[in-house]
Amino acid sequence: MKKILVLIFTLISFNCLAVDKTTTFTNEVFKKAQADGKTVVINSWNKTCYTCGKQVKILHQAQKEFNDILFLSFEQTKDKEIAKVLGIEYWTTIVVYKKNKEIARSIGQTKKSEIYKLIKS
Repeated sequence: MKKILVLIFTLISFNCLAVDKTTTFTNEVFKKAQADGKTVVINSWNKTCYTCGKQVKILHQAQKEFNDILFLSFEQTKDKEIAKVLGIEYWTTIVVYKKNKEIARSIGQTKKSEIYKLIKS
């Protein structure tokens, strides 16, 4: 039984680490997008977080479907200053901005339909 649990844990861990997660957020890019009136989706994640991995997969797919939206991300534990500036306290946070205003925020959401609804708001 112990071996089965270790195997399951290992497979889950590899699954969440298999997603390409990188920090793409910079203040310059974010401010320019806001000045240009673009919609910006920001994702906060952690490399060992399973829920974060699920969100990243959905957001990668959304990025292909929503060409007019800028998708940015950052690693919560490494980029603490970004989290502080944006008021993000949790790894699994998605925030949507239109122009200079935050219009939606979600923590821990992993359903594709709910994340897409958030992006479209």
